[in-house]
Amino acid sequence: MTILMSLDPMALFRSMPGAFAQGLVWGLMALGVYITYRLLDFADLTVDGSLATGGAVAVILIRSGMHPWAALIFAFLAGMAAGFITGILHTALGIPGILASILTQISLYSINLNIMGSSNQAVSVDKYPLVVSLRYISDSSATKVQLFVTCVLFCVAVVALLYWYFGTEQGHAIRATGCNRQMSRAQGINTDFHTVVALMISNGLVGLSGGLYAQYQGAADVNMGRGAIVIGLAAVIIGEVLFGKLCAGKHFAFAYTMFSVIGGAIIYYIVMNIVLWLKLPSDDLKLFSAIVVAIFLAFPYLKSKYGRKGVSVNG
Repeated sequence: MTILMSLDPMALFRSMPGAFAQGLVWGLMALGVYITYRLLDFADLTVDGSLATGGAVAVILIRSGMHPWAALIFAFLAGMAAGFITGILHTALGIPGILASILTQISLYSINLNIMGSSNQAVSVDKYPLVVSLRYISDSSATKVQLFVTCVLFCVAVVALLYWYFGTEQGHAIRATGCNRQMSRAQGINTDFHTVVALMISNGLVGLSGGLYAQYQGAADVNMGRGAIVIGLAAVIIGEVLFGKLCAGKHFAFAYTMFSVIGGAIIYYIVMNIVLWLKLPSDDLKLFSAIVVAIFLAFPYLKSKYGRKGVSVNG
């Protein structure tokens, strides 16, 4: 009771813009996880490394004089390269997908250290015109609005491009590969090629998110991607649980689903901010993250299980 009385509701309110902005940035990473986890049915753990790779590449290029927007393109390409490695290990060398992604993730730790030359590199908003920055939230209302408009439009543009791409022949082939690999082969689809392409697109989005996140927090760190797969899965599951019925049966259902994933990332960070606001031990934040993900993962199963029981009993 004493702890609850000491809590400041205004402090929680002031933290919400930061949670919303961070959710939008990480929502791009969650879209990458959605492509492998849902569309391709591939357990890809590369994201923990490729997120840091995108951040490292973006920060080093910005510090070398490249414009922050252009640096994001190379962050995307660096993420695609990481996905390509995982895809080749899996398709060409026959290594199981989860092991191939772990091998890539481990190797990326050393690669990221070599890219940055140290465990972290800072990039100050005072020296560079960063696309997004945490400082923009605490500055004037004009910069705060500019930050959110930039993030929202960026996410809308990415979703629009993905919606167009997965409506093409190659996009449908990727979705068919994830749905039924044997049947896809029987229809003449090169499943290995499309698996590699999907992994490249997925990790390209993760690298892009890493480049944005490094600018947002003002630094790239070799450990900044640790636990990213948990956040990505949380966003996907939260989006499906909370917005799944809204997406079903609509003409643009696939686009709605992708927006729901971004919405799931925002809700995840709002929940994490509430956890911090409650003054729970910060050392246990990863534990709380795992609990939140477990709850949302279990919710559809428990709902279907006990929902059916309720129907049978009532019937």
